[in-house]
Amino acid sequence: MTATENPLLASEGLPRFDEIGPEHVEPGMGALLEELEAAFERFEAEIQPTWQSAVEPLELLGDRLGRAWGVVGHLMGVKNSDALREAHEAVQPRVVTLGIRMGQSRPLYDALRTLREGSGWNALDPAQHRIVESLLRDARLSGVGLEGEARERFNAIQLELAELATHFNNHVLDATKAFALTLRSADEVEGLPESLLQLAAQLAREAGEEQASAEAGPWRIGLDAPCFIPFMEHARRRDLRETLYRAYVSRASSGELDNVPIIRKILTLRREEAQLLGFVDFAEVSLSTKMAPDVPAVERLLEELRGASLEPARAELEELRSLAREQGAPEAEDLALWDVAFWSERLRESRYAYSDEDLRPWFPFPKVLEGLFSLAQRLFDVTITAADGDAPIWHADVRYFRVCDADGEPIAAFFLDPYSRPGEKRGGAWMDECLGRSRLLAPTPGGVRLPVAYLVCNQAPPTDGKPSLMSFGEAETLFHEFGHGLQHMLTRVEHGLAAGIRNVEWDAVELPSQFMENWLYERDVVRGISGHVETGEPLPEALFEKICAARNHMAGSTMLRQLYFALTDLTLHGGYDPQGGESPFDVQRRVAERTTVIPPLPEDRFLCSFGHIFGGGYAAGYYSYKWAEVLSADAFAAFEEAGLEEDEALRETGRRYRETVLALGGSRSPMEVFTAFRGREPTTEALLRHSGLLEAGG
Repeated sequence: MTATENPLLASEGLPRFDEIGPEHVEPGMGALLEELEAAFERFEAEIQPTWQSAVEPLELLGDRLGRAWGVVGHLMGVKNSDALREAHEAVQPRVVTLGIRMGQSRPLYDALRTLREGSGWNALDPAQHRIVESLLRDARLSGVGLEGEARERFNAIQLELAELATHFNNHVLDATKAFALTLRSADEVEGLPESLLQLAAQLAREAGEEQASAEAGPWRIGLDAPCFIPFMEHARRRDLRETLYRAYVSRASSGELDNVPIIRKILTLRREEAQLLGFVDFAEVSLSTKMAPDVPAVERLLEELRGASLEPARAELEELRSLAREQGAPEAEDLALWDVAFWSERLRESRYAYSDEDLRPWFPFPKVLEGLFSLAQRLFDVTITAADGDAPIWHADVRYFRVCDADGEPIAAFFLDPYSRPGEKRGGAWMDECLGRSRLLAPTPGGVRLPVAYLVCNQAPPTDGKPSLMSFGEAETLFHEFGHGLQHMLTRVEHGLAAGIRNVEWDAVELPSQFMENWLYERDVVRGISGHVETGEPLPEALFEKICAARNHMAGSTMLRQLYFALTDLTLHGGYDPQGGESPFDVQRRVAERTTVIPPLPEDRFLCSFGHIFGGGYAAGYYSYKWAEVLSADAFAAFEEAGLEEDEALRETGRRYRETVLALGGSRSPMEVFTAFRGREPTTEALLRHSGLLEAGG
């Protein structure tokens, strides 16, 4: 089968999203897998212990598979449908089986080991050394050392885990889509901001209420973030907040979409997998590929941050109670979980005289993008220009951009899919690679294949002819994903297996993304990304100062929430035995005793929608956000020390950051890369200072 017959098989240029449909997945992947299985067999028969014989063909084979299957996975996230799910489910076992076969190849492992121990080793560069070391480690973790029944069982576990993760994610998407409150009276929407009323009316129209309007309703409120978050922050009807909150924390925990048995099975299989590989538990497996040296090191960091944030979080809760008492709220003495976001927002308004919703008119999406691209040019000497129409897209809202160096030379490109589409697009935000940088895969001899990224967000879509008006949090999310994109796109590594985000340890990969969030608290940057939707005026100075003052609003609670997630994840994959008498939810509650100031509801099932660890790559690795936040805060401190108002010093620091953190990708260890930029190893001081928790932490 050729690319002409099946657009999924096109191996040159960008994926043909305007032509690829669910009907292409099974025949296309079937033909490709047959070809790759035969090619890998030939590779094993001919392999020699050299870079050219052992590694380069592996990159070529991996790219062929990753390109086509990556497109299918991408569409599962942004254009989900029953037909696509069925096709994905039919093909996935064979894809996983080939991955296992490649990972467990003894001829490949022996060739790499001979290369590692041979006289030619010193002729390879540091990036090549790291790639070979990583391939050897990954082979061991893929079960290359297992034989007979142990190998068969290990392989069966891999297949089952892949299938379970897909079912988990589908259940969350379906459960999120299945629930909605349709509100018809003015008192039910009292307090809701205009932007949410417009979105809720638009959703009602899409659901068949043709006459729905922001002014008269009806309004449809769902569980996706653009609805859920502002509703919880602003709805005055406490009973409706409770209804929505209970639905949110119990998503995918009952009926046909119940993820409880899937969670139990995943945890059981991961523990068995770990023990087959000779580890005590899955946390040890996870940490064997991370920057953090071991589980105790992670626990020490999390405990240091917990110690710094627990008392501030308790004080913050008391402040919310005091405000509720002042305003005569009946729930004042007994604040519930569905009250926290509401009173937190009222406290922000009373203390800083603005709400998050007040900021939306100042941050129209086109202006935020323009300012973000300007910042990238200022710091990293790149220009970003729209190239809509130059690339096939999967939805009319998707944009395409080119990235050029200072001399106008193209160096990368990216797709941007910004808006929430609850019917077909999973929640959250992410960056993924479309194409990776590679000398070996260059379209012309002597050239290099340029990297292309996907940046996906779920912000409020445009309504009633107005552009998407972003909350400050949505702007932070965009900056975050763009930071990931920069590491992928500005890499200078030409070995595809270590370029960009590839081969970067999971707990270091959030450094560039979290680093970018810091710029939203710099005056010049906020002036650059803001322009009132009606007047074009930048955000007033007084409002900017309030944002900065409010930066650490509820900082203890925010920190504690992330630690709650991270420690729950680490405990479930660490000492916990899924076959024992304790349920995963018992573990969650046990961790909550140390990391929450209001305990979760007895019926809380947030684990059933915790896609990061059960449907994504963060198992025993959710702590990575905090680990990398230490790195990113310390990295940003280098810019503060250089002087944020000093253009020349800023450019020089930006150049150094680009040449290390962004350019070196997975070609060096993260600690080497960080110290090359910073001149020393990281400390928690900058993170605690930025969070306003330094004194409490000391």
